[in-house]
Amino acid sequence: MTLFVINPNSTQAVTDGIDAAISPLRQWGQKIECLTLADGPPGIETDQHVVDVVAPTLALVETLKPRATGFVIACFSDPGVAALRKITPLPVLGIREAAITQALTLGHRFGIIAIGEASIPRHLAAVEAIGVTARLAGDRALGLSVVDLSDATKTEARLTHIAKTLRDTDKADVLILGCAGMAQYRATLEASVGIPVIDPCQAAVALALGRITLNQTHQPEIAHA
Repeated sequence: MTLFVINPNSTQAVTDGIDAAISPLRQWGQKIECLTLADGPPGIETDQHVVDVVAPTLALVETLKPRATGFVIACFSDPGVAALRKITPLPVLGIREAAITQALTLGHRFGIIAIGEASIPRHLAAVEAIGVTARLAGDRALGLSVVDLSDATKTEARLTHIAKTLRDTDKADVLILGCAGMAQYRATLEASVGIPVIDPCQAAVALALGRITLNQTHQPEIAHA
């Protein structure tokens, strides 16, 4: 039985980075498999992309349910997470929700590093919806595409600059990487800026493993029927 981590874009390099990032969590003993949604766009960067990947993600989950212990949707827009929770009692974690939850326990004010300016309104709406706007220090964009993130030369300098701006100007004391494609840079960035940096995929997988271990579900009436 497997915890499935689904990357709803079609860029395999992003999935490979997620797989490497969550590797330390395999010591729990739970089988974890990272999958790429072949029908997804190369990067989920617009509101329409978020809408378009929900149906194929749900369809993929249906094929996986017989051998699943839970699901992590590895996109910072959490596409389809609410819909998935309606069709399965298995743990379903979105990486944005998990990252914000973890940030609230690691600092007083969190900053989000967005991939592009178009992502920021989605982030702000999500933060407001869960009632933690007062804890948000800032949300700043790299100005890169998802595909660009695989280029370390292009990405690392921008990440460091944005992270230090969130720390020094916006007074964030914990940072969230606002895209699954940034996973490979967490440890280096944390060492550079000297404050906690959260990879959302790691946060979501850790939460999912806890739910699986404790047999907790968002639909207890189904789980215990």
